[in-house]
Amino acid sequence: MSRGFFNVPTPINEPVKGYAPGSPEREELLATYKKMIANKIDVPMHIYGREIRTGNTKNITPPHDHQHIVGQYHVAEKKHVEEAIATALAARQAWSNASWMERASIFLKAAELLAGPYRAKMNAATMIAQSKNVHQAEIDASCEMIDFFRFNVQYMTDIFKDQPASAPGIWNRVEYRPLEGFVYAITPFNFTSIAANLCAAPALMGNVVVWKPSDHQAYSAQVIVDLFKEAGLPDGVINVIYGDPVMITDTILASPDFAGLHFTGSTTIFKNLWKQIGTNIHTYKTYPRIVGETGGKDFIWAHNSANPLQVATAITRGAFEYQGQKCSAASRAYIPYSLWEDVKKHLIAQTNEMKMGSPEDPSNFVNAVIHEGSFDKIASYIDAAKTATDAEIIIGGNYDKSKGYFIEPTVIVAKSPTYKTMTTELFGPVISIYIYEDADWEHSLKLVDESTEYALTGAIFSKDRYIVEKASKALENAAGNFYINDKPTGAVVGQQPFGGARASGTNDKAGSAQNLLRWTSVRLIKETFVTPEDYKYPFLE
Repeated sequence: MSRGFFNVPTPINEPVKGYAPGSPEREELLATYKKMIANKIDVPMHIYGREIRTGNTKNITPPHDHQHIVGQYHVAEKKHVEEAIATALAARQAWSNASWMERASIFLKAAELLAGPYRAKMNAATMIAQSKNVHQAEIDASCEMIDFFRFNVQYMTDIFKDQPASAPGIWNRVEYRPLEGFVYAITPFNFTSIAANLCAAPALMGNVVVWKPSDHQAYSAQVIVDLFKEAGLPDGVINVIYGDPVMITDTILASPDFAGLHFTGSTTIFKNLWKQIGTNIHTYKTYPRIVGETGGKDFIWAHNSANPLQVATAITRGAFEYQGQKCSAASRAYIPYSLWEDVKKHLIAQTNEMKMGSPEDPSNFVNAVIHEGSFDKIASYIDAAKTATDAEIIIGGNYDKSKGYFIEPTVIVAKSPTYKTMTTELFGPVISIYIYEDADWEHSLKLVDESTEYALTGAIFSKDRYIVEKASKALENAAGNFYINDKPTGAVVGQQPFGGARASGTNDKAGSAQNLLRWTSVRLIKETFVTPEDYKYPFLE
């Protein structure tokens, strides 16, 4: 029972460790990586705290060494999905009635555990099975996840403090209840922190969750489960299942108790899920909350007043970090003719310096793409560009999957702003660039705005504040996260809440209170202290 109005610890962003040569964090992480990659992990499903092993397993292999098996995960049958739903609902009453302080304490403890004893293990798992280099693993699997846990607790208390006014003789108050039912979390391979937050954010607000991680993130998902368990998360609050996504989704969306979807993934899948939920709407006890962050074709636009080196650096970092496998990755750029030769010179110089290979070598900037399907798709677009009359590859264009799914950082110069790689989401280390006439800068903004269906992230570069203002206005609907004189990646919890609109999602801004609000159902309570006893109003006198 609450016996006070409690202040939670003031959240601060977790400092990013440098992993410089000889540093203790570098030595610990690389030693942990070597130990974990040399052993095999057996990843069960988790239903009401029980480890479920079906014997029907699939291998876990590093994308940068796909013949090396580091473990296996167990695949669900329909009965396991039904059991996960039932046990989540069984856990709901106790969890939803737990005080918010107890829920907050669990996730604050998880943050501290991750900042300390779990850090190297979480980073190493992400490096091994998702092929992230040391820096990318650190900013994602540790720092961002820690930030989500700490800042979400603060946001929860901020939400609870938002209360209505009360007239004399009346007390109005609002309860922020969890949803009536369970939440289905579908999470991607590319960010370990997103996987954790998509199930943890609803849980913090008192909801119970059925979580389906990406098959390609099963290794770090198991570390997240271990982290939650040590932090004290009760059994049944978050239930983890793997397997056929169609079967799992059909079973879940057929349940009358389905109350919400928390999703990050492809636009097509999200639209199909939305349609399926709509088809089943008469089945549900409540209108489900649908929250999704989906695809992107993120842009960099430069004016001729921009600094060429800064533009080139934004392209190389924005397009090639984590092999372009970020929802926010720069995938198309628009550069004025007068700037292009200088930008091109810096692009070539920077990409020539980049090393590619295993994450175990911290000097490698680029690692492998996630799996063979992704590799083959990206390679097909590169091959098409090699023979196209309206495009030219000026950097990269080579690839090799003999050992790992490696694709060189590739720059395509498109003669048309509607060339297919200028408009299609590739999710790989490929950026397409269109060179426009300096005088046509306003028209080029129109191209940026209208060339794709997406509106996730985008960046503009200019030293001219009038141009910055005009471009910001022209592109106000083109990106949910909009960057001025910076790359379009690297959103930080509490600083740049993340999300996009149009075909990029519902823009509910993970890393802010807006997202947590979606996982609450408000109850207004009005209490009258002196209750009327005569029906007559003064006008009747």
